[in-house]
Amino acid sequence: MSDTVRIFEVGPRDGLQNEKTPIGVADRIAFIEALLDAGLHTIEVGAFVSPKAIPQMVNSDQVLRGISHRKDGEFGVLVPNEKGYEAAHAAGAREIAVFAAASESFSRANINCSIAESIARFKPVMTRATADGIKVRGYVSCVLGCPYEGEIKPEAVVNLAKTLWDLGCYEVSLGDTIGVGTPLKSRQLLRAVAGAVPIAKLAMHFHDTYGQALANLYAGMEEGARVIDSAAGGLGGCPFAPGATGNVATEDVVYMLEGMGIETGVDMTKLVAATNQISGLIGRAPASRVAAALNAKR
Repeated sequence: MSDTVRIFEVGPRDGLQNEKTPIGVADRIAFIEALLDAGLHTIEVGAFVSPKAIPQMVNSDQVLRGISHRKDGEFGVLVPNEKGYEAAHAAGAREIAVFAAASESFSRANINCSIAESIARFKPVMTRATADGIKVRGYVSCVLGCPYEGEIKPEAVVNLAKTLWDLGCYEVSLGDTIGVGTPLKSRQLLRAVAGAVPIAKLAMHFHDTYGQALANLYAGMEEGARVIDSAAGGLGGCPFAPGATGNVATEDVVYMLEGMGIETGVDMTKLVAATNQISGLIGRAPASRVAAALNAKR
């Protein structure tokens, strides 16, 4: 395997959006700054969504404006529609993400529209972002299973990923939203999608509900995937997928990669400190096995 893997830290957005304890702007900014200091440079910092739907992401404009915009940092925000795009653009976003589900039932539960309607919503967002010189990342959720429909056919994922790619997304993140995937299925899915979108432009976004995330990531790396979405401390879950646990923990990903001789540039001590900082605020221990092991040695 090559010695370059890009870690896309999603803790401040995908991680915190499902937490019952709301985190204020100053603490969210401090969390992001701690992640930057630990060596993570690609971070999703907020979402310009309805505060009624996801109150945890309120004031994402203040967060985006308040963080240190270092030259080596890339900061993404999620937008669902043109209204969200306008707010993100006004706050100075240089990268946004749009999202769609490979499951019709999940799409309706999550954003109250069909898959086709969700694509229609973000087509004008893509057009405006391109004109404004803003990068767009695409998310596909429920790629290996849906809480309502069960198993998802790979063709549905391939078609949706190709749509996002053809519309101009620079990268497409494949999300096992409920964490039901296993290594063989993950490998087969990535192989299928790579027939429509270059493997180098696919990110793996695996939740760890059944403890398979690291194994699934390794299988995907064997296929050539080199972008991993993860959340410090294993933060997260999904408001619309009951029972789904958090994202694969960044600490666990870094430990695996470094153990394979792949340099991440991440300072584990600082990363665990950032995780402990946010875990204290939400009132529960990190889900990360590595963080737990290192904390036990303190």
